[in-house]
Amino acid sequence: MELDAINLRILACLQENGRISNQDLADKVALSPSACLRRLKALEASGIILGYEARLDTEKLGVEIEAFVQVSMREEEEGWHDRFVAEVGLWPEVCAIYVVTGESNYILRVQAASLKDYTDFIVNRLHRTHGVTDIRSNMILQKLKEVPAGLPGRRPARR
Repeated sequence: MELDAINLRILACLQENGRISNQDLADKVALSPSACLRRLKALEASGIILGYEARLDTEKLGVEIEAFVQVSMREEEEGWHDRFVAEVGLWPEVCAIYVVTGESNYILRVQAASLKDYTDFIVNRLHRTHGVTDIRSNMILQKLKEVPAGLPGRRPARR
């Protein structure tokens, strides 16, 4: 699918407000509502738009600890990667799993209700996971910027 300037404006507007009405979206991108809806449906059908989500205030939901956890693995055994991802992917504390370059194999984004819960996660689950050789945690002290992924290097849509 071609991502022309109008499609990119539609995507930028949706990233700012995924609940925008089709009429308001059409007005912002200078299209008729029917033409805007056709483009929106095409973006969804092509898989460029994966879905719509609500951003949640994790602090108000009881999450006190958030960390990026670097995990290094023994790589000699066949299937080590698939086994690790399948196991860790089921744990509710793990919000994201990234395969990375550098000293570790993975970075996990982990959330926990308390330091006790986080410690239990690290000591009793992650540390005991088959093949894990090293764990390094980076606790998030303060979020200064957090935006949804996509449209790299693009400015937000004009209002």
